Amino acid sequence: MKILEYAAKELLLKYGLPVKKGKIARTPEEAREICEELGGKCVIKAQVPVGGRGKAGGIKIANSPEEAFEKAKKILGMKIKGIEVKKVYVVEIAEFKKEIYAGIFLDRKSEKAVLMVSSEGGVEIEEVAKTNPDAIVKHYIDPRYGLLPYEAREVAFKLGIDNKLAVKVAGCLYKMYKAFEGLNAQLVEVNPLVVETDGNLLCLDAKIILDDNAIFKNPDLLNYRDMDYEDPYEIEAKEKGLSFVKLDGNIGCAVNGAGLAMATMDIIKKYGGEPANFLDVGGSSNPDKMKNAINIILSDKNVKSIYVNIFGGITRCDDIAKGLISAFKELDINVPVVVRLTGTNEELGRKMLKESGLPLHTAQTMREGAQLAIKLAGEAK
Repeated sequence: MKILEYAAKELLLKYGLPVKKGKIARTPEEAREICEELGGKCVIKAQVPVGGRGKAGGIKIANSPEEAFEKAKKILGMKIKGIEVKKVYVVEIAEFKKEIYAGIFLDRKSEKAVLMVSSEGGVEIEEVAKTNPDAIVKHYIDPRYGLLPYEAREVAFKLGIDNKLAVKVAGCLYKMYKAFEGLNAQLVEVNPLVVETDGNLLCLDAKIILDDNAIFKNPDLLNYRDMDYEDPYEIEAKEKGLSFVKLDGNIGCAVNGAGLAMATMDIIKKYGGEPANFLDVGGSSNPDKMKNAINIILSDKNVKSIYVNIFGGITRCDDIAKGLISAFKELDINVPVVVRLTGTNEELGRKMLKESGLPLHTAQTMREGAQLAIKLAGEAK
């Protein structure tokens, strides 16, 4: 779950990290009012779950409430990397003399959290890695002990900055790790962590990604989910025990098992088609899962055909058939559906579908099903 800047700063503040005052505005009028509250000067920052906002013109300084109105008017509605800006963060202006990058993320290869810092903050860390990799300091955190204070100091001193400043930076790094740990995050990033003209540190920008699978430990974090930028169908799918990710194609996929779902998308691509989604109904034999899967797929108006590809193990093919029959009775299915059943109770499942009289297309092999789904999608109006 991606947490936008304004919410990320609110969370970091709870862990003692320094942030400026700010509020969210959805209209230029609100931006003007907030700017007045902040003393008449502010920064208007587009709130979208992607980077590159500054380069795209999504961050502007306003020297008066009226200027805040005009700047917010230009930013609201613009698109940054294809995502429409629906809200802006109106925040106090900061004056600073140095920028530092600081981030903690999960590294699956080492199975550890990694603290990464650089004296070249304010730009994308990927760019620093390409142009000046020696400017990046990495520290792999032992999960048994977490980030210890002396380790945070060692990392900070490697930045080559003034000793007093390094001690302050170490304090921020330690608090960032506490946030990372306490929030069950996959990423906590402050870019840049700036040194203000008075010598104090400030989190000028922040990004947090939470682990969805750990939300149950702290369900209050769901309040930070921003529905303006999340797919409601992905959330609905999760609530119903389905794994769903919307894509840009026109062939809906309903498959059991993540590996088979990936292979199904691959074979559709191989034969010239474009999958409209990743959807794993899981290993359950609950017929309602297939009905729910079809309903979510049909929410995408770009879908021209649906490919149901089932390899029955724990999932029984007759239960998949029950779900499909129920879906056709209860839902308005106006696109062709291709079904391939193989594995546990496949003969019974095929028999049930045949006797149902439903307008289904069946396939014996995965390749045959993919090719037929592509053909039918191409024929659809």
